[in-house]
Amino acid sequence: MTPLTPVLASGALRFAFEKATTEGKITIWVLIIVSVFSWTVIITKSRQLLRAIKMSKRFYKSYRATRDPLEIARRAEEFDGAPAYEVYYTGAEETEYQLKNNPVKVISTKRVHSDVPTATGAETDHLARQITTKMSLSSFDSVKVSLERVASAQAMALEKGMIVLSTAVAGGPFIGLLGTVWGVMETFSGIARANSASLTAMAPGVAGALIATVVGLFVAIPAMFAYNYMVTTIRAITQELDNFTAEYATALEHKYVDNRSLVDELKEVFGQQQQNAPFPFEMAALTQ
Repeated sequence: MTPLTPVLASGALRFAFEKATTEGKITIWVLIIVSVFSWTVIITKSRQLLRAIKMSKRFYKSYRATRDPLEIARRAEEFDGAPAYEVYYTGAEETEYQLKNNPVKVISTKRVHSDVPTATGAETDHLARQITTKMSLSSFDSVKVSLERVASAQAMALEKGMIVLSTAVAGGPFIGLLGTVWGVMETFSGIARANSASLTAMAPGVAGALIATVVGLFVAIPAMFAYNYMVTTIRAITQELDNFTAEYATALEHKYVDNRSLVDELKEVFGQQQQNAPFPFEMAALTQ
């Protein structure tokens, strides 16, 4: 390839465009508009995906360094651009709402040895009661619904605009082919009317017709590579997001959901009633 090749190529394109028919030029301008939209999506979507990957790595690292699934939200850390963070924040917000407005008080008791000596010298212990605020399974269903809703919304946000690239990939060559076929048809019609089949008469018209296909390929090829890369990246981010949603829901369930069985709840109720009941001598005093 000589240094004059780009100049010759640009000169050939200019010559072909000048010789193109009106229909061919309209086709070329349509392809240019499609190319503008395509490159706009490529640039904006590339920036969005790169930011999502970068911020997601930071968020996952910070989340997995915590013990409490709500710790990041309570520290008011932000990871703008990370789809997983949007899911996390929505889940934390809904969990805090349920804990505040629909709390379930779970009372756990355990025996604690007392070091205080008694009058008789006997070793005794006492019951330590710990009250924990949790939420019911029905409240947790609301949390899971909010997590699934935001995860779906984030996946749709990642895929937004991809229809433009798929249209450019599939439609660009066909639009260019339409302009080429139309231009060739016009060329042969003109040759038939002029009763001249020389190469000199055919060449300008054929060149003007073929430029539509060339422009169509210029539109489709970059869009094809960008589309394949972005679809693969979006699929990876979405899969990672689904895995995190399940992991986060499980962590919230273990930490903040009342998973006691009905038998355990009844035992706790009866235990409280027995603790609140008067002692036998008090009962005797009341009956006298």
